[in-house]
Amino acid sequence: MPTAESYLRPEVIQQVQRLDLKARFIVEGFIAGLHDSPYHGLSVEFSEHRKYTPGDDPGLIDYNAWARTDKLYIRKYRAETNLACWLLVDQSRSMDYASGGGMTKLEYAICLAAAMGYMMTGQQDAVGLVTFDDRVRQFIQPRSSRRQLMGILAALAQPPAGAGTALADCLNQVASRIRKRSLMVLFSDLLDEDVDRTVEALHHLRFRGHDLVVFHVLDEAEAHFPMEGPLQLHDPESDESLATDAESVRAEYLARLAAFKDRLRDALEGQKADFVPVDTSMQFDKALTSYLLNRRKRY
Repeated sequence: MPTAESYLRPEVIQQVQRLDLKARFIVEGFIAGLHDSPYHGLSVEFSEHRKYTPGDDPGLIDYNAWARTDKLYIRKYRAETNLACWLLVDQSRSMDYASGGGMTKLEYAICLAAAMGYMMTGQQDAVGLVTFDDRVRQFIQPRSSRRQLMGILAALAQPPAGAGTALADCLNQVASRIRKRSLMVLFSDLLDEDVDRTVEALHHLRFRGHDLVVFHVLDEAEAHFPMEGPLQLHDPESDESLATDAESVRAEYLARLAAFKDRLRDALEGQKADFVPVDTSMQFDKALTSYLLNRRKRY
């Protein structure tokens, strides 16, 4: 975790303030959108409520929520819902990619992670952070405070080491290190050579009793392959290049990508975990809504 002295550097302070502002705008826009959408009420459910059913104690009804939504909700007990939330952010070299001069996958993941941290802290939940590439780089224990959120944003604002990927090893280390049942929210492109080991590592997190949400973050070009004509493809982690033509590889690429995502989705949903595919062209509120819809289907 950055030292207190590093927070005092003007450039770090500016980065943290910008990230804090982005997180606030993402969350406020997301919640405002829910109130004007068919998904109205999901934000209430996310805020530790469930719908009232006949037989529930009327004394547990949240009348503030009823006034806002015209629906009856029961506030859950803290002991039932207040889990620690860990934000797991992949900072490997493959995440430092952007097509068309837009946001890199890492920048997109950081904004999503910051928004999740902002929401959880607003609910007085404890939030922690793990960043990793070929090894775990930062490990911040969860706490519930505005100061904690600022520390997490400061950590996310630090430049990554620019190393390769050891996704399965890092996830296994996290699973072994965190013993208390928690909510694990992973932000990664999941690009590792051995998909089976990645799936096993994700299962390891579930085996430990953790609730798991995986945001599969791809660049817009990776997700939709809009390229045309001759291409020079470059792997930032192996440093290998390949000259090809877009038309000759598009169909096979999209088929393999679909199979890759189906493999991950089936593996995670089979473990009652959430798989949320996003790409850098997707608005943040849509990405968060996709997450909440997945949760709603399972509970």
